[in-house]
Amino acid sequence: MNIGKQIKGGLLTRNPVAVRLVGLCAAVAVTTTLLNGLGMGLCVTAVLILSNGILSALWFYLPQRLRTISAIMVTAALGGAADLLIQAFFPALAGELGLFLPLVPVTVILLGGAGTYAYENTVASSMLEGLCQGLGYTLVLTLAGFLRELLGKGSFGFGFLEGGQGIRLFPEQYAALGLNGPVGGFLALGCVAALVQYFNGRPKRTKKKEKEGAKG
Repeated sequence: MNIGKQIKGGLLTRNPVAVRLVGLCAAVAVTTTLLNGLGMGLCVTAVLILSNGILSALWFYLPQRLRTISAIMVTAALGGAADLLIQAFFPALAGELGLFLPLVPVTVILLGGAGTYAYENTVASSMLEGLCQGLGYTLVLTLAGFLRELLGKGSFGFGFLEGGQGIRLFPEQYAALGLNGPVGGFLALGCVAALVQYFNGRPKRTKKKEKEGAKG
């Protein structure tokens, strides 16, 4: 188990949204504010960690033909539990996430490859992989939500700052209102993906410069 490699993979080189382009539909829909992106990301992360751990623990007892359906059943059960908990304790967030909260299991199945990693690795490694992939997913959604809220609404921290109203940075009449729609979601995600790809390419650019310097 290479912890450093798994963390780097989840956040950068194998980021589920910015690199693998998984779960884009939910990412575009829910990232209207920082809180929505963070809430959705943390929910997916929790379900992904638990489902990976459970599936890894069960792999020895499951025949090959039942592994995919088992991954779906476990993820659906955990996703349903997460949905009920958020509705019970964070009803405002549940209302903001809307239809995409019950669809968390679909996102988790896509991120986890229907248990592919969990069935081939230890429980600890599988849970760490779920954590890293979940954090990578959360990072992108949070940054995209922050950009859309800041530039599209002119405020920051809706739902948890200043009594839930957020901090107004500039009048809404000067905001880029187009960022509040689906097109704005794609633009924000594209900017975050470009940032992630930039950091992914830095080691290659550094090596290239070093080679050029050695030749010179």
